[in-house]
Amino acid sequence: MTDRHAQIAVVTGAGSGIGRAVAVELLRAGWSVALAGRHTATLEETAALAPGAAAIVVRTDVARPDDVTELFAATVRRFGRLDLLFNNAGTFGPGGVPVEDLAYEAWKHVVDTNLNGAFLCAQAAYRQMKDQRPQGGRIINNGSISAHTPRPHSAPYTATKHALTGLTKALSLDGRPYRIAVGQIDIGNAATEMTARMESGALQANGEVASEPTMDVADVARTVRHMAELPLEANVQFATVLATAMPYVGRG
Repeated sequence: MTDRHAQIAVVTGAGSGIGRAVAVELLRAGWSVALAGRHTATLEETAALAPGAAAIVVRTDVARPDDVTELFAATVRRFGRLDLLFNNAGTFGPGGVPVEDLAYEAWKHVVDTNLNGAFLCAQAAYRQMKDQRPQGGRIINNGSISAHTPRPHSAPYTATKHALTGLTKALSLDGRPYRIAVGQIDIGNAATEMTARMESGALQANGEVASEPTMDVADVARTVRHMAELPLEANVQFATVLATAMPYVGRG
């Protein structure tokens, strides 16, 4: 990185899956990391995977503005500044529900978490990065293969991930004067608790149910770290990391 101090990160959704893998990768590489998520116990489990590293646990529901404000305030109180936000918290929502049967409450929950939560965290990070000295930092949004191509019965998740791409582009443009670099990683079938069903069978566009290959989530974590450790003069705008043989190119 351009600034050697620039090793302060916030990782949302850090209690499991991709968020946990990225947080641990950063901690083991010497970063100081604020671990954010809804469950303190799972965040503490994440911190324990990198013993001796500089981690703080901040219970956070990213859909709640007051929680987000406290997350970033706690990070700055503890570490003095912010250099990276990995905007990762998200939910698939109810699986396999046709759009005509989808409850509004289920739609709203996915939108509040995946889109509104990502905006609130990005806004708080942007404000801190703009005001601090040295100025600047990086935001990496966790998109999805669904930011490009939907799966059947995934309207809430797909809509939010498409919207996240627009948010990434807008933030990237607005951040230029302040050395705030914004990029997005789109991930397909990383092996986590949330994707365990892929190997047993996932609904395909042709109506069949088929097993899908997955990849090691550590490969995602290493990619995020690479993006994070670029100098602020360089940016990975969009990266797609996926299981090589998953049905994506030509899906359906």
